[in-house]
Amino acid sequence: MEPGPDEITSLVGREVYSNNGVFVGEVEDVRLNLDAEVVNGLALSELNSQLFSSTETGKKGVIIPYRWVRAVGDVVLINDVVERYENPDEDAEVAV
Repeated sequence: MEPGPDEITSLVGREVYSNNGVFVGEVEDVRLNLDAEVVNGLALSELNSQLFSSTETGKKGVIIPYRWVRAVGDVVLINDVVERYENPDEDAEVAV
């Protein structure tokens, strides 16, 4: 018998790294599109202060688009966030 799909909640608490091995943060929550029944973002906290220290937003974390995710296992690998964050587009949001 094949194992079923993992629970979405299993993502919470996993560390997130860029594909270059840089620690980005920890998954605190998952953003869902309930109509399409898909995950469309990951809310990160415990952010790497070297990556996100240039912003003085007073916010607790960021939400990254799920399309940036390259792989999910013991950790979550995303596309290189450093260049994307230094040149942010509408995709990255600051969490409240």
